[in-house]
Amino acid sequence: MKTLLCGRFTLDLSRPLVMGILNVTPDSFSDGGRFNRLEDALRRAEAMLAEGADILDIGGESTRPGAPFVSPQEEMSRVLPALEKLRDLGAPLSLDTRRAEVMREALALDAVDLINDVSALEDEGALQVAAQSQAAICLMHKQGNPDTMQDKPAYGDVVAEVAEYLKRRAQLCLDAGIARERLLVDPGFGFGKTLEHNLALLKRLDEVERIAGAPLLVGLSRKSMLGAITGEAEPAERLGASVAAALEAAWRGAAVIRVHDVKATRQALQLWQALRES
Repeated sequence: MKTLLCGRFTLDLSRPLVMGILNVTPDSFSDGGRFNRLEDALRRAEAMLAEGADILDIGGESTRPGAPFVSPQEEMSRVLPALEKLRDLGAPLSLDTRRAEVMREALALDAVDLINDVSALEDEGALQVAAQSQAAICLMHKQGNPDTMQDKPAYGDVVAEVAEYLKRRAQLCLDAGIARERLLVDPGFGFGKTLEHNLALLKRLDEVERIAGAPLLVGLSRKSMLGAITGEAEPAERLGASVAAALEAAWRGAAVIRVHDVKATRQALQLWQALRES
């Protein structure tokens, strides 16, 4: 049985896990400003767990294309109170951050079970902070920074380049003493990729996993690539495409699927899993 060592928890990866997104930000692309108040964040977290979320992912900085800079102090003022509020829910908590300083302060709360880093621990000191913890680590690929990453993304072979980058970052973690069972990798859909790049990565997810040497976390929920395909401009109206993308990712080997719409995704995955096991 494949498992993920995830802070206070050991998670079974024999079926795809659902990670529910909780943005405590004013400007995230889909739900910015909805859960800034602690009581609203707690209610949303409880609702996602009731709908079947296996992990909650708390983020205090928007990394959508064109997102403005947020200081580490501002990010901490958003995420630390939320983590304290959610710590005793009995569910694995993931911290979506790319800053070593934020990781360090959040880990000190004993509330972070997974570090979900869009920069794959490239921030100075982040690798050391992660290695000194028991948290699982998700290493994501991106090209450029959020303010410029969608200007003109370019690759030779996007799948090979993304997979090799993730392999290198995973090896650095192993060299630092982080157990392989604590690692996830994320190809970073929409982070410095065109629609064609994203589709190539989705079609060849198994190749990314094989080369990188770690289970896959995939985030496709409500993303602009789905809007480009469906013609739906409003992110919250991309539910059908988001669920279809989640099922495709699961079929191609994703271990964790990061979503806004937990209930619909969980129901679709339950049917998919039942068919596989029948």
